[in-house]
Amino acid sequence: MKLTINGAEVEAREGQNVLEAALDAGIYIPHLCKHPDLEAVGGCRLCMVEIEGQDEPVCACKTQVAEGMAVNTTGEQAERVRKLAMELILATHPADCTGCPKYGKCELQSMYQYLGVSPARWRTKSRPVATDESNPLITHMFTRCIRCGRCVRACRELRGAGVLDYQRTEDGIRIGTDGSVSLQEAGCRFCGACIEVCPTGSIVDTLNMFDENKSYADNVVPCRSGCPAHVDIPRYLRHIRNGEYTRAAAVVREKVPFPESLGDICVHSCQDACKRNELNGTPVSVCRLKRAAAVRDTGDWKANVRHEPLSGKKVAVVGAGPAGLTAALYCAEKGHKVVVFEANEKVGGQMRYGIPAYRLPDATVDAEVATILEIAQGDDAEPRIEPRCGERIAEPKALLDQGFDAVLVAVGTHDGTVLPMPGHDLEGVLRNTDFLKAARMGSAPDLTGKRVVVLGGGNVAYDCARTAVRLGAASVDVACLEAQDAMTSTPEERAEAAEEGVVLHDAYAFTSINETEDGSGKVGSMTIHKIERFYFDENHRAVTELLDGGEKTIDADCVIFAVGQKPEGTAQMGLELTHGPYIVADAEGKTSVEGIWSAGDCVTGTKSVIAAIAAGRTCASAIDRALGGDGDIDEELTEHDAPEQWVGHAPEGFYDDAVQPEFVDAQMRKDNFDTFECPYTDHEAACEASRCLQCDLRLTISTPRLWNEY
Repeated sequence: MKLTINGAEVEAREGQNVLEAALDAGIYIPHLCKHPDLEAVGGCRLCMVEIEGQDEPVCACKTQVAEGMAVNTTGEQAERVRKLAMELILATHPADCTGCPKYGKCELQSMYQYLGVSPARWRTKSRPVATDESNPLITHMFTRCIRCGRCVRACRELRGAGVLDYQRTEDGIRIGTDGSVSLQEAGCRFCGACIEVCPTGSIVDTLNMFDENKSYADNVVPCRSGCPAHVDIPRYLRHIRNGEYTRAAAVVREKVPFPESLGDICVHSCQDACKRNELNGTPVSVCRLKRAAAVRDTGDWKANVRHEPLSGKKVAVVGAGPAGLTAALYCAEKGHKVVVFEANEKVGGQMRYGIPAYRLPDATVDAEVATILEIAQGDDAEPRIEPRCGERIAEPKALLDQGFDAVLVAVGTHDGTVLPMPGHDLEGVLRNTDFLKAARMGSAPDLTGKRVVVLGGGNVAYDCARTAVRLGAASVDVACLEAQDAMTSTPEERAEAAEEGVVLHDAYAFTSINETEDGSGKVGSMTIHKIERFYFDENHRAVTELLDGGEKTIDADCVIFAVGQKPEGTAQMGLELTHGPYIVADAEGKTSVEGIWSAGDCVTGTKSVIAAIAAGRTCASAIDRALGGDGDIDEELTEHDAPEQWVGHAPEGFYDDAVQPEFVDAQMRKDNFDTFECPYTDHEAACEASRCLQCDLRLTISTPRLWNEY
């Protein structure tokens, strides 16, 4: 149907109200209680308009359009009612806008500027209601509330939680929970819809929770932004909650080609960022849920894999670890032939040779590598990825002369560090990299009945310690410089190791490795010294102050250094290096030599498998652009369904701690390298996935346009 607004003919849909028709036509009418995703209630009276044939102004949001209707949005009567309504709203609103979290993007501020209401007329009375900071994640600044009711309607109509309502209190009508109980007691899902629809900054995210250096979306969904590969975590958790495991695995595989491996060993920085840490101290077990999906994956997503025509270009990848294999896959999907050179006898890098089998079995690595080769080849007659094991590349530049159009160096950090301390050259002193690799290859030293001391406080140190337990060591001690709360190993790793008999000595300096009393040239003991204070001086040098009388000597037959590792062989590669053997590369992985890129630990230092995968993705995109492609390696392996907006009241168990899977008892697992953590059952996976706050739903809520955007 057609009507006129301010003399201009406008088309409208039957059933629309005048406000919606005007806004759709690009004609602005002031409004606050109306939100694009919510039904109008006509409470703010800012959308008053004059309609031909009616004596009094009417609310545009409550007046349905009619054929031939003539509307005037700028009439004198309508303007008078609007300004009066705005002055009444502002009468109890704080005059200082600059201290508000929504300063510069506040709908109320935009509105009074549009209406030309003078601030001097609305500083008439105050409503000193204390800000409610008692709830996690959400802060309610009552003095900024204009009682528009959008938060109440969002809680009811968008989310179905029904937690918020108008409450009569000693301070007047305000928004809150029945009985003024906490949001948790009221059954809040902490979905944040109330924050998104609030026009004034009355309901906001807990102050200082957002990082000003990140985008709004990254702050709202911190698990996704906290993942180095930016896997869409809330999306795949919804699939797991619904029992759609293959679709969940497909979502993970849109960003990473090793979902099951990551489900076993990922450092899960996403969990560190999870908002449930602030809610009840235990994040969603994203890592275990990834494994739950991966082990049930049927592979239906393979039909949707990107497989562009062959480009005629060739890429050489030096190093078949997670960074190299990831880059190889995405380069192959973009149509480039890839040869992967690996010095070891099998591909996998540190996933195979640096992580114990009880955490990541060979079978898992083999299966995921096989999938990479399968989907890269597709229907081609010949493989697009050719692994060449047992071939060490000393000079990457030579590969360019051999016909390769691009080279990626991803050699990892396989050279363990030994500290130059007294006794470091005694028989029985081992490096972490050598020790773990030998254990994976079945050639580890016989530790039966031996006393082992591991130096270091990271997960690699605990990998060494727990491997020593499984190799029959009589005792295993871990000593590290850091106090326990500053150790880089995960609390879970330390707890599991303690169950297996590993003893921790935290905050100890390493004094000496001591020879046996008979002068055999073998390790006899390890001396460490308790640290009283550790800090950095004005020159940023580490200063260690030792505790008087804090020396301790531990009997030992073997000492394993797990204090770091570095790349090997890079000094001869002809590439610019930094901090010793690390390759210099820019944000896209470009090195000092044209045509050569580098990614992973050999650039950044030892980080994690997921960080290496992310770096491999970045380099694959950059290499494709350099070879004439568009650099787009993203793919959609399953339908991207719109998420269900209705979350409902918090169910029983929603605030519980994370679901724990079944573990093999420590006494049964400590003498073998079998995996000991069982995947989630269907029920456990559904329960744990249901703990997700679904923060990303906030990003599906429409953002109202301010008057200056029309």
